[in-house]
Order: sequence, then structure tokens, then C-alpha cells
Amino acid sequence: MSSCLVTGAGRGIGRAVAVALSTAGHSVALTARNAAELAGTAALCPGPTLAIPADITSADGIEGVFAQVEKEFGPVEILVANAGGASSSPLAKITDEDWQAMLDLNLTAPFRCVRRAVPAMVDGGYGRIVVIASVASKVGEPYIAAYTAAKHGVLGLVRSAAAELARTGVTVNAVCPGYVDTPMTDQSVAAIVAKTGRSAAEAREILARKQPTGKLITVEEVSAAVLYCVSNGAVTGQALNVDGGALQS
Repeated sequence: MSSCLVTGAGRGIGRAVAVALSTAGHSVALTARNAAELAGTAALCPGPTLAIPADITSADGIEGVFAQVEKEFGPVEILVANAGGASSSPLAKITDEDWQAMLDLNLTAPFRCVRRAVPAMVDGGYGRIVVIASVASKVGEPYIAAYTAAKHGVLGLVRSAAAELARTGVTVNAVCPGYVDTPMTDQSVAAIVAKTGRSAAEAREILARKQPTGKLITVEEVSAAVLYCVSNGAVTGQALNVDGGALQS
């Protein structure tokens, strides 16, 4: 089976993806900033894992992660660029630092990971790249301009990379979730509570109603979409919505 790297693997979507890939028989390298959370993910994986604490907003951090994976597992054949984060602020109050932080984490870090992974994938004639994007890659909402701009950008990266690599055996896709039941959504709930005075339950219901199904997306639903992208070599350059029907293709 293949050598995998999952970024942001300590919790949430990244943890679910790592466990799913491991269950499918792959060797899975895990990276995130929090070593304890990585250990928790590794404990859930039935197959070989490699936990590498790192800050992937650093170019040196990314190089170190790839070098360690290559030493232990060989070249990365499946890359899931999941690490990301969101911020919320009125447009006029977004600072340059806020803007840059969203670009660094949600756009530049995935770009650097893709750039680092591609040469070995092309040389081997096989590769699967999946970026965890967002419905914010396709539509704008108030108060998340920096996050939305970064996610629109990363979808452009996916589409261009897929076109460039189409004849090489390497596929590049994005999975675009709606609001997922993760710690990041918990932060959104807390922000709504702080700004509006609503209860946490009311705030969570607001986010659940963003999906026509009336429910938050589960991490398992997202990881299933990732495995689909990994398993089907005819699927490339796509942005799969996992959003309860919010955006119809």
C-alpha cells in the first residue's frame, strides 16, 4: 500500500482521515503542532504511523516533515493537506497580520506541501493529492473575507495543479465541507456566543442550519470523500462538496 502524509492530523477532520487511510492499509505519517494530539491519533490507527510534530506554516518545518517521512516510509504517495484555521472579523477591521495568517496557513502551507510532494510522485508515476478546502472556496459570506480569499486561492491551486499533472498519474482534488462538527466549529460557536449573547446550543443550531439537511457534517463524511478521491484515478481537478446540499453542483 501507499505512504501517506496527513497535515493537521491531531484532531477533527485530519484525525478521521488518518484513521481511514490507516484502516485501508496505508502507512500514515501524521503532522500537527500538538504532539499529544498526534499521539492520540496514532493510537487510533490500526497500521503503521509516524507522528511528526511541526509547524507547517514554516518552510523549514515542511521540509523536515517530508524528509522524515521519506526516511521512514519512502516518498509520499498520498498527501492530504488538511491543516487550516479560520478567523472572523468585519472587513474594515481585518489587520495585515490577520490577513497574512490566513494566507500562510490555508494557502501557502498547502502550496508548499504540494510543491514538495509532486516531483517524487511524478517520478513514480503515481500520486494522490487531496486538499481539504471549504464551501468558502466557492462562495463568500460576511465577516470571513481573509479565510474565504485563502480558500478560494487554494481551490485555484488544486485546479491548476490537476491540469498540469493530468498525464503523469498524479491526481489533485479538493474536498469542500460545510460546517463540520470539529473543534474549529466549536471556536465559531464560541465567537457567536461572545458577539450575540446567544447560548452555545443556539449558536450551534445556527451553524447546523447552514446545511439544508439541518445537521453539521461529520468528520467521517469528510474522510469518506477523501478516500473516494484517493481510490478513483479518473477523478482530478474536482472540488467535492460535502455540505448537506448547500451548494449544488
